[in-house]
Amino acid sequence: MRKAQYEYPEELAIAKRHLADLHERGADAIGESWEEVRRELFTPEELAASELRVALMVELSNARHERGLSQRKLEELCGVKQPVIARLEKGIVSPQIDTVLKVLAPLGKTLAVVPIPAKGETA
Repeated sequence: MRKAQYEYPEELAIAKRHLADLHERGADAIGESWEEVRRELFTPEELAASELRVALMVELSNARHERGLSQRKLEELCGVKQPVIARLEKGIVSPQIDTVLKVLAPLGKTLAVVPIPAKGETA
């Protein structure tokens, strides 16, 4: 028997009412879109840095999987410890450029400096 379900009956009832209210009101219940909230909370530079970290995490993980490598095997190939590779892929750390380059090299990848598209342009 799941005991936690019976320990907080009042809180559970409140949560169910809130959920029902959200379903009833739909999008109006949430308010502004996530993009609007992001623009209010973060500077353009912070947003760009976040997007770059996400792109790096995804590219690193995808490239490793495409080559059929485990994090441990990638450690052997690049000399960067497996726990560091795991933290890179999870976005937990802001790595040094030389670390990123070491990890990317055996994956046939590198970093490049490219122009930032002007507002309204696509990359």
